[in-house]
Amino acid sequence: MNEERPRTAATRGRGATDDRRTARERPPHGEAARPSSEERTRRRLPRGEREQQIIDCAIQVFARRGYSAASVDDIAEQAGVSKPLVYLYLESKEGLFLACLRREEQRLVAAFQDAAGTGGTSELRLWAGLQAFFGFVADHRDSWAVLHRQAPDLGETIAGEIDRARRTILDEVRKLVLEGIALGPTPTHLGEADADFVAHALVGAADSLTDWMERHPGESPERVTLRLMGMMWVGMQQVLDGEVWVPPESPAAV
Repeated sequence: MNEERPRTAATRGRGATDDRRTARERPPHGEAARPSSEERTRRRLPRGEREQQIIDCAIQVFARRGYSAASVDDIAEQAGVSKPLVYLYLESKEGLFLACLRREEQRLVAAFQDAAGTGGTSELRLWAGLQAFFGFVADHRDSWAVLHRQAPDLGETIAGEIDRARRTILDEVRKLVLEGIALGPTPTHLGEADADFVAHALVGAADSLTDWMERHPGESPERVTLRLMGMMWVGMQQVLDGEVWVPPESPAAV
């Protein structure tokens, strides 16, 4: 049978010291341990990265609540930063919305240009560009809600940003259509004005079809692009071949 060794004053003091040290190291009941200064430093992001994080969260909040109902407090909370930091980086709610708008329109235009610049015939490049456009809309619903639905109604500055992005894509489409006209199998009277007309029709149809895609989630970007090209480009090819639609003569004129 083992006898318990009596605790000496030294061992009693050491035990008490250990208990006090443990108590100091242990966080209060119900609280997580506070991060060290080293851990806090490691979590700091460079300004550019932090701005992108804030913009990511702002897009989600704007898409979910709308511009008017969204607040900088909501965005700061979702981003895990202070409200003063949002103002320091992006100055105002409108400045934050403009930053969201500019970044997403740049991404959309870049997606179209990169896809349309891959080579091949003008119709294949247009098909690739439109497919990239619809793919962006399908993959970035929150971004498209900000670009397409909210921005046009929020004043001249914001509307001007949207108009600039739209004109960039219009110019790209116009060039491809004009190239298709120039490389047609037969000489044609069609020119720049006709290419501009077709470009507006294509881009306008693409804008409208994004709403249709939301109501038909089973339709893939590839399928939507194929159907649009089938209607618009095939029709243009018929015009290039000399086929022109005219209304039937009215009975009174016969």
